[in-house]
Amino acid sequence: MAKYANPPQDPPLFTGTKETIVADSKALCDRTRSLLDKLVADIKPSDAATFESVLRPQINDENESSLSARILGFYQYVSAEAALRDASTEAEKIMDEFGIEVSMREDVFKLVDAVYKNSGLAESKEKDKDRLITEELAKSTGLDNVETARLLEKEHKSYIKNGLGLPEGEKRDRFKEIKKKLSQISIAFQKNLNEENGGLWFTLEELDGVPQDVLDGLEKGTGENEGKLRLSFKYPDLFPTLKFAKNPETRRKVFIANENKCNDNVELFREAIELRDEAARLLGYPDHATFRIEDKMAKTTKTVLDFLNDLKARLGPGGLKEIEHLKELKKKDHEERGLPFDGNYYLWDHRYYDRLMIEKEYSIDENAIAEYFPITSTIEGMLKIFEQLFGMVFIQLTPEDRKRISPTGKAEDIAWHEDVIIFSVWDDKSEGEGFVGYLYLDLHPRQGKYGHAANFNLQPGFIQANGSRRYPATALVCNFSKPTKEKPSLLKHDEVVTLFHELGHGIHDLVGRTQYARYHGTSTVRDFVEAPSQMLENWCWTPSQLKSLSKHYKTGESIPDDLIEKLISTKHVNDALFNLRQLHFGLFDMTVHTPKSHDELKKLDISKLYNDLRADISKIKGPEAQGEASNWGNGQATFGHLIGGYDAGYYGYLSSQVYSTDMFYTKFKADPMNGEEGRRYRHTVLAKGGSRDEMVSLEEFLGRKPSSEAFYKELGLEG
Repeated sequence: MAKYANPPQDPPLFTGTKETIVADSKALCDRTRSLLDKLVADIKPSDAATFESVLRPQINDENESSLSARILGFYQYVSAEAALRDASTEAEKIMDEFGIEVSMREDVFKLVDAVYKNSGLAESKEKDKDRLITEELAKSTGLDNVETARLLEKEHKSYIKNGLGLPEGEKRDRFKEIKKKLSQISIAFQKNLNEENGGLWFTLEELDGVPQDVLDGLEKGTGENEGKLRLSFKYPDLFPTLKFAKNPETRRKVFIANENKCNDNVELFREAIELRDEAARLLGYPDHATFRIEDKMAKTTKTVLDFLNDLKARLGPGGLKEIEHLKELKKKDHEERGLPFDGNYYLWDHRYYDRLMIEKEYSIDENAIAEYFPITSTIEGMLKIFEQLFGMVFIQLTPEDRKRISPTGKAEDIAWHEDVIIFSVWDDKSEGEGFVGYLYLDLHPRQGKYGHAANFNLQPGFIQANGSRRYPATALVCNFSKPTKEKPSLLKHDEVVTLFHELGHGIHDLVGRTQYARYHGTSTVRDFVEAPSQMLENWCWTPSQLKSLSKHYKTGESIPDDLIEKLISTKHVNDALFNLRQLHFGLFDMTVHTPKSHDELKKLDISKLYNDLRADISKIKGPEAQGEASNWGNGQATFGHLIGGYDAGYYGYLSSQVYSTDMFYTKFKADPMNGEEGRRYRHTVLAKGGSRDEMVSLEEFLGRKPSSEAFYKELGLEG
C-alpha cells in the first residue's frame, strides 16, 4: 500500500517530561496573553472593529494552541509514570485558570462586543431571539459563512455567561473566584478517580464462580492475607465478580465497597454543586440546570424533566415486572443451594441474576460467546465496517512505519505507552484518497490509567492560517482484560458494543471537517454528542455484522447462526431496569442542579438523595432494606460525568437515543451496510461537528424533523 506509506502530516509526539509539560502549558498561556494584550493596545472598540481584526487572530491562536494543549492534559489519563500524570494535572490546572482569566477579560470583551454589534448579528437576535443562523443571515452581516457567524455569536454570549454582564466589583470577583475553584475541584475529583487503588481480600471459596482467567490476574496475598486474592475495583475485576460470584455476601461487600471507593470526593461533589448554584444565581438564572440547558438541543429544564419523568412513568411497570421474574429466579437458586431468602432483590444481585437468566432461559453463556470476539480480529472487523460505510481506509502502523514517519526518527516517540496501536486513516478511492488523520487504541488497564472507556481528541482538525487543512488525531482509551499466555483478550458482547460505541466517537472525530478547531468532530452540544455513537451500536445487534465481526480465537470460525439468533433475542432482556438505571443518573443530576433555593441545596443530604432516588426509580433494593441508613454509599463520589462536563446534561444519554434510533430506523435498519447513506451521514452529520445547529444537520439527514416514535417502539413502549 505504497500510496498510504507517507502521511502528509506528522503524527503528534509524546515526548513530554515532567518539566516540559508544565513549561509548555505556561508558554501557551503567555503566547495567548501577549496576543490579547496587543489586540487591546492596537484596536479601540470605537474603531471599526471587525471579525478579521479582532477575532481572526484569536481563532488562529486557539487553533494552533489546541495542537499541543490537549496532549499536555492527556498524559494524566494514560501515562504509566506518576510524575508525568502529576505534571499533566498541573498543566491542565494552569491552562484552565488561564482560560478563566481570558474569559473574563473586560478589555477583550469590549472589542468582541463592538464586532458583534457592528456585524448586525445583535440586531437580528433582538428581532427574533430563537432565530437560527443561516448562510443568508451570515452573509448579510458581512461574515463569510454560518460557522463564522455562529462563532461570533457564541463567543459574545460566553463572555456574558462568564460574568461580564455583572457589574465590576464584588459580584464579578466572586464569580471569577467560583470559576477557579470549580476548575480545581474538577481536576482533583478526576485525579482521585484515576489514582484510586483500593481493593478487598477474598478467599478462593468466597470467589467461587468467578472465571478462572479473572482469578489468575489477581494479586496473591502474603502474611495475614496468605491464601487470599486481592480484588480491585477496576472494571475487569469488578464486573465479572458481580456477575459470577455465587456467594451473595461477596457480591454485597464488593458492591458497597465500590460505592465507597472514592470517599475523598464526597465533599468535592457537594462543594461543586453548591458553587455552580451560587454562580448561576449571580448571573440571574434560577439554577445551574437552566444556565446549562438553554444552549443545548433541549433548551429548557422543563423539556428535560418532562422527558425523564414521562419515561420513568412508562418504564416503571415494566421494571417491577422484570424484578418479579428475577426474584423468582433468585428464590429458586437460593432454595437449590440451601441459602436463606428474605424475599428481596438487591442491587448486588442484579448483574448476577441478569446473567443467570440469560444463560438459563436463552441458553447463552457470555464467556462462550466471548471466544468468538478476540480483540484484535474484532477491531479489524469493526474498521472494515467503517471502511465500507464511510469510504475510509485504516492502515495499522508497524514499528518500521512508526520509525519512518516519526518526526524524531524514533518509533517510541509517537506513542505514550508500548501497548498503544496506531493507524493512519485515509479516504478510499470513492472519497478521493486523501489523508483523514491518526487513530490510537490503548485497550488494557494499568495503574493510574483512566478507568473507563472513552474517546479523547488529541489534536483537532481545522483550516490553518495559510489556507491548508490540519488533520485530527484521536485516541480510544479502554480497559478490556489483558491477554494471557493461554488466550488473547476476549470481548464479551457488551464489551463489543462499548468498543463500537467509542470507535463511533473516534470516527466522528476523524471525519470532522470544520473551519475552526472549537467545532471539530465531537465538539457538539452534549445532548446530541452521544447520538452518532449510539446509532452505531445497532450494528452489534445485526446478524450479518455480528457474523463478520466474529472469529473464534482457536478455530477461526464465525459465530454460528443459532448463537447469533439467541444473542439478538436478549437485546431487550431487562431493558426497563437498564433504562431506569440511566434515569436514576439523569434525575439525580437534574435534582441536584434544580434546587428551589440555595439554602435548600445546602441542607441536602446528597448521599441519601442518591440512594433514595435509586431505590425509587430503579425499584431494586439496597442496604436500607436491611435496616441500614440510606447514606450507606456515596455513589455520586464515583460519578465522574457530573464533574467532568455532563452536569445538568446526563439526560443527554437518553434523549440522544431518540435521535439515534430515529436515524437508524429511517436510514439503516433495512440495509445497515448502505454505503450511499453511510457517506451521506458522514458528510451531513459527522463532518459538520458543531459548526452549525445540530438540529439542522439532523433534519437534513432525516429529510424531516426528528420523531420519538422509533425510540419508544424499540423500547416496546408504543403509544
